[in-house]
Amino acid sequence: MSTASTQTVATKKLTFIGAGSIGFTRTLLRDLMCVPELRTRFEIAFTDIDARNLDMVRQLCQRDLDHNGVPVTIQATTDRRAAIANADYVFCVVRIGGLEAFATDVDIPLAYGVDQCVGDTLCAGGIMYGQRGIAAILGFCKDIREVAKPGCRLFNYANPMVMLTWAANVFGKVPTVGLCHGVQGGHHQIADCTTHWARKQGLIGAEETVAKQDVDIICAGINHQTWYVKATWRGIDLIPKMLELFEGHPQFPTTEKVRIDMLRRFGNYSTESNGHLSEYVAWYRKRPEEIQRWIDTGCWINGETGGYLRVCTEGRNWFETEFPEWLAQPPKSFDGKERSEEHGSYIIEGLETGQVYRGHFNVINGTTITNLPPDAIVEVPGYVDRNGVNIPSVGDLPMGCAAVCNQSISVQRLSVHAAVTGDDQLLRQAFLMDPLVGAVCNPPEIWQMVDEMLVAGKTWLPQYELAIAAAQARLAGGKAIATKTGYAGAARIHTKTIDEMRADKVQSQKNAEATDKAKERPAAAAAH
Repeated sequence: MSTASTQTVATKKLTFIGAGSIGFTRTLLRDLMCVPELRTRFEIAFTDIDARNLDMVRQLCQRDLDHNGVPVTIQATTDRRAAIANADYVFCVVRIGGLEAFATDVDIPLAYGVDQCVGDTLCAGGIMYGQRGIAAILGFCKDIREVAKPGCRLFNYANPMVMLTWAANVFGKVPTVGLCHGVQGGHHQIADCTTHWARKQGLIGAEETVAKQDVDIICAGINHQTWYVKATWRGIDLIPKMLELFEGHPQFPTTEKVRIDMLRRFGNYSTESNGHLSEYVAWYRKRPEEIQRWIDTGCWINGETGGYLRVCTEGRNWFETEFPEWLAQPPKSFDGKERSEEHGSYIIEGLETGQVYRGHFNVINGTTITNLPPDAIVEVPGYVDRNGVNIPSVGDLPMGCAAVCNQSISVQRLSVHAAVTGDDQLLRQAFLMDPLVGAVCNPPEIWQMVDEMLVAGKTWLPQYELAIAAAQARLAGGKAIATKTGYAGAARIHTKTIDEMRADKVQSQKNAEATDKAKERPAAAAAH
């Protein structure tokens, strides 16, 4: 079948915004093409503001399609509105401001003593990332409302997940579901812990393992602070045993100290990694001399200062420099063996074919979790089929877990409304209410930090034009409060050069093309 003839067969259109993101774009497209019924159903459009990266990703993805005999020609354009026109589904995989802005999210707060591992969800970095992202996603939503097909669904993979999904649904007026792989990652951990525990109990043989699908779980909470509220294996309730399971694991007491401590004190395990979780609460990163006690630097995800910025920088440099090597490698196969656990393709498969899919999705709460606010974006179980995305009632979270979430929801609400209105007073209040920022900084320090971050992000913050001008005027005579400019943090690790990455090409390639950049712990780190 020719490509031209297929274009008349295709009945639906899928658009990727931020398609220059190699990991998500190539993975999600491959996942979708692993479903035979969908291969000729979709017209595919890519859009990005970076024409060079967009073309490199297009080349790789088109080669994958051609190699697998899928007669689809990707439409790649920097004209976002043209890419969205007539779309049925849109994947948002953007990083607004790129690595340049991401560096300011980490480095400016660090000068005030706010030491983040990631800085893309909450804390100072996450709040500012949300200001940039919301300004952009409202534009995406306007295009979707005006030129996409009626009922077009937006699937958001971009962080800060809650803030962007909240803004898109409420202020963008586009039905949006936020998608993340955090639940799946912790699910694998629980299965691994169960394997070690069950062997000790004589419930399985020394060589047997407990697979992820053998453990039935239910999670509920907010993205990156979602809690495993149910976990069963062979009819055994694992929740009362969870602390025993994790403390008995050969590696996790070293790598997941924060998560295990939260489990010890709140009674439920959190979906999010040690490094992520440590910056969302007030207790583990507020004193530099204590940070090393709670983290492990064998893998960035376990708490390294600026760890995600480092691996993203290395991945992007590797992709842009070594692109000819990527073209020399074999194309990706669509036989299904490499289909990832990312929710996107499974949701579209369910909507289009009726195949029932159960996952955990980010949606407006309403009455789903009864002791969290109805306007919040919650991460909860959902079922997908031809009838849509259906969310069952969860009920109450354990009271302590709800308290942790509610504190973050207040920060998220302030941040969203600040970004939509350009009200820098609300923005500053979000910083004040953030658990870690508030534990480290006093109000005058926070006011000055926000001034610095607004000025640094001027290019991507059109809604704050007047506030930025005022901040520039205040900073013109120098900082009123001295900061530790150039401070490296409690656990900063050198960003590898291209030559250093070439010493381990396999690992560098895995990092660059992964959606989950900590799914595989490097062998050297595992022995750390």
